[in-house]
Amino acid sequence: MTRHRLACQLLSTFLFFSFSLYSDQLLAAVSLEGAIVQGGIVFGQASPDSQVFLDGEEVLISPEGQFVIGFDRDETGQRELMVIDRSEGKEVIALDVQKREYAIERVDGLPPSTVTPDPEAAQRIRDEAAMVSAARSRRDIRADYAEGFAWPASGRISGVFGSQRILNGEPRRPHYGLDIAAPSGSPVFAPADGIVTLAHPGMYFSGGTLILDHGQGLSSSFLHLSRILVESGTEVKQGDLIAEIGSTGRASGPHLDWRMNWLNRRVDPQLLVVDLPQP
Repeated sequence: MTRHRLACQLLSTFLFFSFSLYSDQLLAAVSLEGAIVQGGIVFGQASPDSQVFLDGEEVLISPEGQFVIGFDRDETGQRELMVIDRSEGKEVIALDVQKREYAIERVDGLPPSTVTPDPEAAQRIRDEAAMVSAARSRRDIRADYAEGFAWPASGRISGVFGSQRILNGEPRRPHYGLDIAAPSGSPVFAPADGIVTLAHPGMYFSGGTLILDHGQGLSSSFLHLSRILVESGTEVKQGDLIAEIGSTGRASGPHLDWRMNWLNRRVDPQLLVVDLPQP
């Protein structure tokens, strides 16, 4: 599997690893690469005829033996990864999820109606949340993520994963994205291969919203877009132009909010890229 680029500037804080495990029972190596940390993503390679389980739940694996797992923002403790070669045996790997410290971030000047939605907007918000959930529910054995990730936009990092936001003085739920500030109309490129599963021009909170599925439950979401240039069902390649940055929805200025999920876990895209390009 192509080696994934990890954020070098975070090496002093998080545990990154790349290793192979061998045993008398499992003839082929099981290789893992990624960050065993809250919000981390781990990429694996096993024998093509293997089965993979995380805490007893089966994980999808490609015909080439590639798989991915992730850890939620607040996930703690030890996870058990089990890889079973159907003819040779199994390997059990204990993964200790490391804790992170998250920043406190203040955002002022937002319209009051977007910080505390009007009761009439409640149904719209629920309907849009269901649309997003459905778009992230795609599950197949594709491993479009295997060639690695690149930055979807250039600019300045204005918000980081996991930070606790205080909006207009009121504490809110953590921020699950990576914000890249840039002028409206700036290009947004596909960070990796994938299939578009949602292209919505104007959601209540996230404005113009695009979701790209990278396979096996790993997806990217792009929020606050001023323009979406692809349709649902479109297959894209890394580097394809897919949208333009904006300030739609609940946003204090033009920026791209890039989020990633593995299944129902929120993961940190910044752990997959290095050297943010400047405009």
